[in-house]
Amino acid sequence: MSKKVLIVEDDPGISLSLKDEFESLGYTVIKTDNGQKGLTIARQESPDLIILDLMLPVMDGYDVCRELRNEGNRTPIIMLTAKNKEIDKVLGLELGADDYVTKPFSLRELMARVRAVMRRTTERIENIDSYCFGQIELDFKKYEATKRGEKMDLTPLQFQMLKLLIQKKREVISRDEFLDEIWGRDNVLISHRTIDSHIANIRKKIEDNPYHPTHILSIRGVGYKFVD
Repeated sequence: MSKKVLIVEDDPGISLSLKDEFESLGYTVIKTDNGQKGLTIARQESPDLIILDLMLPVMDGYDVCRELRNEGNRTPIIMLTAKNKEIDKVLGLELGADDYVTKPFSLRELMARVRAVMRRTTERIENIDSYCFGQIELDFKKYEATKRGEKMDLTPLQFQMLKLLIQKKREVISRDEFLDEIWGRDNVLISHRTIDSHIANIRKKIEDNPYHPTHILSIRGVGYKFVD
């Protein structure tokens, strides 16, 4: 069965180009031009991937992403944004987007992001099925997490990064090692700043005080390490 992609984009030219590209790769494509319809389709059709424009009529991409993640939907989401401010990108990641591409973009760049996101969200998690620390319980097989018994919304990418940290607890993991292990050695798109943004998002969810973390520690000039 072919993979299904939902394209939520109100620019007809971009939408058609994306449809043609994904269909040429064997995807089944569903597309819509407003956020509310996109949210409804995502709930009904369970796509394997969502390409989500940020500025949409009726409901913007931020709200669509927020609603899906609040409902526990873990479908990989790549945001398309005409905004180039770091705060806009960080907000998208905080809401649970797996990646973003800034307009104007090349199809080659976007598809490289798609391959990376699909690879890391579909790869089998090995060695650690579950892990507990403090008042947090992580189930890597079901992609479920709780803190003090309350459900936490972690994205598949955040599970992958936490798994790597836990596998090598008390060892320092450099930003380059994160890039190699999570995004692959052929990655040329994800930067060290993106790693820092993802770590900040994870800290906000697992740390009692993300500004004074006790589990994911920064090692100045090198990277991060995990301690129980």
